Amino acid sequence: MKVLVTGGAGYIGSVVTAQLLDAGHDVVVLDDLSTGHRDAVPDGAALVEASLREAGAVLGRRGFDAVLHFAAKSLVAESVRNPELYWSTNAVGTLTLMDAMRDAGVRRLVFSSTAATYGAPAESPITEDTPAVPSNPYGQAKLAADHAIAGDARAHGLAAVSLRYFNVGGAVDGLGERHDPETHLIPNVLAVPAGRRDAVEVYGTDYPTRDGTAIRDYLHVDDLARAHLLALDSAAPGEHRIYNLGTGTGFSVREVVDACRRATGDPVPHIDRDRRPGDPPVLVASGERARAELGWTPRHDLDRIVADAWAFIRS
Repeated sequence: MKVLVTGGAGYIGSVVTAQLLDAGHDVVVLDDLSTGHRDAVPDGAALVEASLREAGAVLGRRGFDAVLHFAAKSLVAESVRNPELYWSTNAVGTLTLMDAMRDAGVRRLVFSSTAATYGAPAESPITEDTPAVPSNPYGQAKLAADHAIAGDARAHGLAAVSLRYFNVGGAVDGLGERHDPETHLIPNVLAVPAGRRDAVEVYGTDYPTRDGTAIRDYLHVDDLARAHLLALDSAAPGEHRIYNLGTGTGFSVREVVDACRRATGDPVPHIDRDRRPGDPPVLVASGERARAELGWTPRHDLDRIVADAWAFIRS
């Protein structure tokens, strides 16, 4: 297939682009490089430095078969401070892209959604039938985009899959996390042995969990990327399918810190802090539907995620 990857210069988009190329697809990356990196675009993919507003010009002249859509804003705290930025980029930007796809006759879409669409549900593990009640503008705008995609599938025959994922980590072939600011736990813990921080802050030690710290589901970016290729192949005209991507196994903040200690041999000093408002005790995803319908199974455990992330940081 000829595939357009929006946000393909970012962390997840670049790994998916590399796997698409390995699978023999013809790939063009659309990225404005506001948060992505030019050197993260794998060799073999063409880079068009442009925004989603310009997607129509790209799609209209190149004969694409599908779009994988990663371009988005993704910081929860920023979405609370500047909700208009998230509605404009994540919701309106997706609508603009779908309009361009419709005009160009491109009828296959894989959308990078998020577990933030669920908010803070009481049940665990979270399934696709869990009510989506997002608690911040980031999750709200992504959920709105999911609804818009579903409407396009019903009305215009779009073949679409939305993938909702939780905590992603690790690295593949020199492609890893380079966020600024960095908000993800694993790279922030590894910043201590890397000499970039004196200690890692642990927010909340009195949760009703096995060690008092919050529990989350961690997925290797390689496993995540494979799910996107499976979703691309399985998308069916007139259908919008939603899949959670997770291991079904949660790890606490302290367990992640311990994994980082094992990988680096560093004591990784930590500072206990109060809970952050709105952080739920447990967020773990059921990946059973993706296993049953896509044939997707995660291959990598937490130690592998941390080891690969550490190798990337040292490189």
